[in-house]
Amino acid sequence: MTSLTLYSPAGVVARAAPLRLAARRLTQLGFEVAVDEAALARHQRFAGDDAARLAALHRVAAQRPDIAMATRGGYGLTRLLDAIDWPLVARSVEHGTRWVGHSDLTTLQTGLLAHAPGTVSWAGPMACGDYGGTEVDDITDACFREAMDGSLEAVGFRTEAGFDGLEARGTLWGGNLCMLASLLGTRHFPRINGGILFVEDVNEHPYRVERSLLQLQQAGVLDRQRALLLGAFTEWRKSPLDRGYTLKTAIARLRAATKTPILTGLPFGHMPTKVTLPVGARVDLVVQGRDVLVAWGRQHTH
Repeated sequence: MTSLTLYSPAGVVARAAPLRLAARRLTQLGFEVAVDEAALARHQRFAGDDAARLAALHRVAAQRPDIAMATRGGYGLTRLLDAIDWPLVARSVEHGTRWVGHSDLTTLQTGLLAHAPGTVSWAGPMACGDYGGTEVDDITDACFREAMDGSLEAVGFRTEAGFDGLEARGTLWGGNLCMLASLLGTRHFPRINGGILFVEDVNEHPYRVERSLLQLQQAGVLDRQRALLLGAFTEWRKSPLDRGYTLKTAIARLRAATKTPILTGLPFGHMPTKVTLPVGARVDLVVQGRDVLVAWGRQHTH
């Protein structure tokens, strides 16, 4: 049976019920679920103080479950980056642990690539938000389980016209845009050339999305990538100051600023339906018409 540990490295779990429901559902799906002893700890807006959350992260890494899934994101991992035992986390991956999550977990996944290049983690669901709600999204669940058992070797989506025939190969990396931008210039930001970068965000107006992407572009990061995949940018509010300024116009401005192809439509982010992606894996990106395939299995389809 596949062991799965739920732990809280970032924001506080406000209510225990969603975590308990997630643990029950994951157990019913066939996982051997364990909940870390500090998963429900509380300190201000965090799941325990910094020392407690760092200890939880190291505890899970030492235990080496098959899957380490975060209860939720929020904020908190940035505080831990300088103190994380990166070789310990990398060794857990070498022994088969798959670290899964998104949002604030981008910080851990990006840091792992910086400190242990080639180490693969998984951008995917989290316990409370994806398995602890009213219902579980079928696509999210299927992608997660197939990724964990090794049968998922590619994901596909539809993008805008204009990229037919595009092919690229490189390291897949990225996640939450704000978290990526916050790491730029630190020793926890990996230098990846010729990669396939993907980003998403929540509660960020298009001008903030544009600002963060321009920061990456002006730092030379975007121009070093083979492609940029845009996931979902959700839960932001229009402003009366926009006057025709939208996410679409922001993307057009970014396309004018970089030679790197920017593809929209990746089903990933703060939304019910999300794919699971291998952060740090070598992937092939192929566009046929408006159909995009991102493949990392042994049999890549061209």
